Amino acid sequence: MKVIRGWHNVRPEHHGCVATIGNFDGVHLGHRALIGQLAALGRERGVPTTLVTFEPQPQEFFAGENAPPRLTRLREKLAALRALPLDRVALLRFDASLCAMSPIEFVESFLVAGLGVRVVVAGDDFRFGYRGEGNFDLLVSLGGQHGFEVVRRETCRVRDGRVSSSWVRDALANNELEIARELLGRPYTVSGRVAHGDRRGRTIGFPTLNIAFRRRRPALRGVYAVRVAGLEARMLDAVANLGTRPTVDGRGVVLEVHVFDWSGDAYGRCVDVSFVEKIRDERTFDSFDALRIRIGRDSARAREILGRSA
Repeated sequence: MKVIRGWHNVRPEHHGCVATIGNFDGVHLGHRALIGQLAALGRERGVPTTLVTFEPQPQEFFAGENAPPRLTRLREKLAALRALPLDRVALLRFDASLCAMSPIEFVESFLVAGLGVRVVVAGDDFRFGYRGEGNFDLLVSLGGQHGFEVVRRETCRVRDGRVSSSWVRDALANNELEIARELLGRPYTVSGRVAHGDRRGRTIGFPTLNIAFRRRRPALRGVYAVRVAGLEARMLDAVANLGTRPTVDGRGVVLEVHVFDWSGDAYGRCVDVSFVEKIRDERTFDSFDALRIRIGRDSARAREILGRSA
């Protein structure tokens, strides 16, 4: 899968493709079904598949800190997309210039002149261009004018509902991790590089991996039973705290993971932390000794949960 970073990097060799457009946050089952549909059309037409997405996501540009929490940061999204039948990802910077483009200008400049699309796959709720003025019907009309076909996205349903990123966010916020897992087709996972921490965990008998958390806001918070990939060939059981560590300093969101029965140098390594079940909300303790006792209980509970779900 080739990543085209920015409109200015679209080249003549990228002309002629089947394409779809969206945020693809989470790369959930609905996204995978859409990409499967796109791949089938690409094989049928004998042209490459192109997925067009944006960084930052449009809601982040407009709402800033009030935007919905991200399910996947860019690195995670691209990693998930690489496992799917895609030839190219066109990554467009969503800025004032892009959001000011009219729907007609976006289609004519980027989809037609730039990518030379043969087919565009989109949903009934697809919006594009300045203030979201473009919709599915306008895209069909413009396709008729410029010689490309518009195909309606097939709906992916789970538990009698349409799979969506907002549903995944709601499930995580409501501690429904099993529902989130069904919608994503995998456990909800946060990936990141292990960074140096303040080593306080070692002083109370629970050394932790400090994972760089590069999101504006977390989709979930609290203490969880988790599994960790990237330290050994197998997944390792662990307990994790995702939050602001109010007992320590309460500043900034941190993901701290205590891996059971493992020791080694993990600094600088990239790991994947998969969330299995929530144990409790984050809280403030009167002392580090009280925190140590509670972590011991959390660890025991996490071992119980993970042993049951092995």
